Amino acid sequence: MQTTGTQFPNVRYEDIETARETLKGVTRLTSMDHSRALGRIVGSTVHLKCENLQRAGSFKARGAYVRMEALTPEEKSKGVVAASAGNHAQGVALAASQLNIKARIYMPLGAALPKVQATRDHGATVVLAGNTVDEALDLAARYAEETGATFIHPFDNPKIVAGQGTVGLEIVEQQPDVDTVLMSIGGGGLLAGTALAIKEQARRQGRHINVIGVQAENAAAYPPSLVAGKPVALDNVATIADGIAVGRPGDVPFEVINELCDEVVTVTDDEIAAAIVFLLERSKMVVEPAGAAPVAALMTGKLQELGVESESIVAVLSGGNIDPMLMLKVIQVGLASAGRFLTVKIALRDRPGELQNISRIIAENDANVTRVDHSRVGAGLTMGGAHITIDMEIRGKEHSEQVLEALREAGYEPMVQV
Repeated sequence: MQTTGTQFPNVRYEDIETARETLKGVTRLTSMDHSRALGRIVGSTVHLKCENLQRAGSFKARGAYVRMEALTPEEKSKGVVAASAGNHAQGVALAASQLNIKARIYMPLGAALPKVQATRDHGATVVLAGNTVDEALDLAARYAEETGATFIHPFDNPKIVAGQGTVGLEIVEQQPDVDTVLMSIGGGGLLAGTALAIKEQARRQGRHINVIGVQAENAAAYPPSLVAGKPVALDNVATIADGIAVGRPGDVPFEVINELCDEVVTVTDDEIAAAIVFLLERSKMVVEPAGAAPVAALMTGKLQELGVESESIVAVLSGGNIDPMLMLKVIQVGLASAGRFLTVKIALRDRPGELQNISRIIAENDANVTRVDHSRVGAGLTMGGAHITIDMEIRGKEHSEQVLEALREAGYEPMVQV
């Protein structure tokens, strides 16, 4: 998919430039941080565009404000309604408070409590309803029809796309030598707007900049849609990356992405978790799962798989709104995925000294036990048998295999627990 121009029926490059003027003094020019650690992994210079440090914690504030600022006085008086798992909700709520507009936000049941509270703190009315973002969107659209409030779609609107596209303008200005940009995709607003801005800048400079989208493997509607040449809805989505858990691409962004985006790749939830831990440790960045997806793609060699040769890469950290409870789980999964944390279950005869022997083997192989669970009852246990489950800190995948092999050589059969 190569660029043939930067003008589309619904959104133009000039709209993005206008959006930037609209956002002056409203949103932040977020930082572009050099990541030497990521650079060593991919063999290129890597910078992080830190939209996790944007107002309301994500890029969503850009599009929401641009869309709502353009409303007529009469439309503003009737209020707005939106639906979101959290980031768009906070973006709309923030924009509404700045523009003195009444906002009602539908959020799916199970939405992260910090995102719900933050949305309320900006002054919006929050309604928890629907099991998915798509169901919440339907409820919000129905409310708009019944009340006359303006429905602020999270991605399927030209002004939303134009507002998100200001990220692309900043990337090219902050990192002029960039030749590859990666960002996550849900409905496609960020990718569409950013691709439009970047591709036009590249055209003017007479060069090519790769624009690559990243989706969660179990919420990847774009790959089949791009094959079909039209938006295709998934039957279900299941991912820790709630910010990109969208079952169907938006019509407006799809038109742009289908023409301008070079590639779309997918990453697993475990890979995303490992990327979150990496960003915490190496960049001191708190990033939500959707925001960490591009880093996961870099860490797992997606560019090499595509055959993309790049000297200057920018990965967009699209948001930092992560529930602390999810963070606890993600850290454990991320450490395990990175080979830093190992849980094993071992069946053994219930006799004195067994636990001491296993502990000695682990200690001799320089692993650190953090938890032990000992059970004499359960499925698969015979009389006189027991199970122990051991959590331990390790130094990597090779160290993990060393510990497991030492246990096997001592006659045990450790089963790795996920």
